[in-house]
Amino acid sequence: EWTEKYDLGIEHLDSQHKKLVNQINVLYDAMKIGKGKESLDEILNVLIDYTATHFKSEEILFNRFSYPDSDKHIAEHQKFVEEVTGFKKDFDNGRLMVSVQLMGFLKDWLINHILGSDMGYKSFMLEKGVK
Repeated sequence: EWTEKYDLGIEHLDSQHKKLVNQINVLYDAMKIGKGKESLDEILNVLIDYTATHFKSEEILFNRFSYPDSDKHIAEHQKFVEEVTGFKKDFDNGRLMVSVQLMGFLKDWLINHILGSDMGYKSFMLEKGVK
């Protein structure tokens, strides 16, 4: 569940984070009623597409303001894309079922990324006037 502790104070990025959290919740809700497999393809596609949009938004800010830890942060983005793309490929080839492992990965990555890496640029961007 989204709480204020995840807020960066940068409206468009917070909105994007909320949408990503919502997609993970949609998958979780589908799993609870036994419809996870049917929902997984669409949800993985949304996650892949939307994370690309979100990551690009962050990376534009990094470039515009010369964020000093951008290389490390972008590497985390690339690793996430590789992981989710791998899950999607496995699903498409019949090797992946909806699992607690997948849910755990998505939840942990998003929460740890927001509370860790993204909070790392919060004060930097706010000092630059990004809202």
